[in-house]
Amino acid sequence: MKNVLELNGVSKKYPGFELNNISFTIPKGIITGLIGENGAGKTTTIKAILNIIKTEGTIKVFDKDNKKYEKEIKKDLGVVLDDSFLSDYLTAKGVNSIMKEFYENWDEKKYFNYLKEFKLPLNKLIKDFSSGMKMKIKIAAAISHNPNALILDEPTSGLDPIVRNEILDIFRKYIQEDEERSILISSHITTDLEHLSDYIIFIHEGKIIFNLQTDDLLENYGVIKCDENDFKKIKKEDYIRYKKEKYHYEVLVKDKNYIKKTYNFNTVDKPSIDEIMLFYVKGEK
Repeated sequence: MKNVLELNGVSKKYPGFELNNISFTIPKGIITGLIGENGAGKTTTIKAILNIIKTEGTIKVFDKDNKKYEKEIKKDLGVVLDDSFLSDYLTAKGVNSIMKEFYENWDEKKYFNYLKEFKLPLNKLIKDFSSGMKMKIKIAAAISHNPNALILDEPTSGLDPIVRNEILDIFRKYIQEDEERSILISSHITTDLEHLSDYIIFIHEGKIIFNLQTDDLLENYGVIKCDENDFKKIKKEDYIRYKKEKYHYEVLVKDKNYIKKTYNFNTVDKPSIDEIMLFYVKGEK
């Protein structure tokens, strides 16, 4: 098995929104970040992968059709969604009792070790947990049956920076335990993904805008600030998007070293992933 996940031509229509011909793969051992604004199609894509919604196109998970082999696939997947299946009226101890009946390979020792590491009380109702505690128990439940891949929908949303870092460390450890494991993580907090993901997929209005290596985005992309005369000298094929400000142009390029040499620009700024997203969405070509 080369790829953990393969989507080919996946589409879904809703009133006022369409997931439009989505295709991408996630190889073994790779962490992929799925980014985009609220309503861009991130959660719809994840629900399509999990066969929660019916879609056109084909989806394979672990080289198996996600509809035909749904039950088999989900035994090897760890999933964290916003609308978790964990009842607010369960305790952490109660979650263990349910999960060990559901998963053949549930690791009770590992689960309780996570609870101890996360400092989660055994007998307190989940409804009385803080947001960070609720997310930690979702993650503990998702990874304690030793899944081959994780699918995570906004796992750090609404959490403070300290808790977010703790959760990102959990995902790093999960990958380090077995280098063939993979993660698909959707988030609108792109700074989290800059330090975690190997690839970034940017989805906008139901379409994939780019699917690129994180290092390529952060190390090779650049932003030039120049006047109109200098902007006119840049060939169209040498930039991605531009924004015209009141007194200057801002230009997104994908090879800052080539641009420096070719056009003699002394300064090319390093953009964040957020800034790159904004250029693609708001910039002109």
